[in-house]
Amino acid sequence: MAISATLVKELRDRTGQGMMECKNALVEAQGDMEKAIELLRKRGMKRAEKRAGRATREGRIGHYLHLGGKIGVLVELNCETDFVARNQEFDSLLKDICMQVAATAPLYVDRDRVPPSVLEKEKAIYADQIQGKPPQVAEKILEGKLKDFYRQSCLLEQPFIKDPAITVRDRIASAVAKLGENIVVRRFVRFEIGEET
Repeated sequence: MAISATLVKELRDRTGQGMMECKNALVEAQGDMEKAIELLRKRGMKRAEKRAGRATREGRIGHYLHLGGKIGVLVELNCETDFVARNQEFDSLLKDICMQVAATAPLYVDRDRVPPSVLEKEKAIYADQIQGKPPQVAEKILEGKLKDFYRQSCLLEQPFIKDPAITVRDRIASAVAKLGENIVVRRFVRFEIGEET
């Protein structure tokens, strides 16, 4: 199937991927734009997984103020080199993450950082709620409730505010695919006027 340069350019504009990657994805998807985007996203995830173990000692701290200074956020986003830390795509990702934290008020970066005591407390609450259910049903309900807890509490598992079809983790993986470096949210803090500490 012949793929037009216009179609390749459109896919490149939408995804930020290289011309040949876009052309190959369109050929594989037989010209279907949405399938090609999905293919590029999957490939980006695989690349991100390969880079996940690499050290991230560079980066930047971003900030965001919302509602006339009533909500403030600081986020430390790390990458491998200072060159990438100064890149426009990295800056855009940092801003997106800051806005995400302001809008959704996550408690933890990811599920690995949820303290065991908090997790046990949540499981105890859910266990009380599902008492009397058959074991197989109770297990499925518990699994679903924990998944919901992680989606609300963990930044990387939340639906991305600009595109709820993907998670924040997917948004970061997309940037990793474009920039070619491991990128990690190290930490964040969110302040809100009148909030109890």
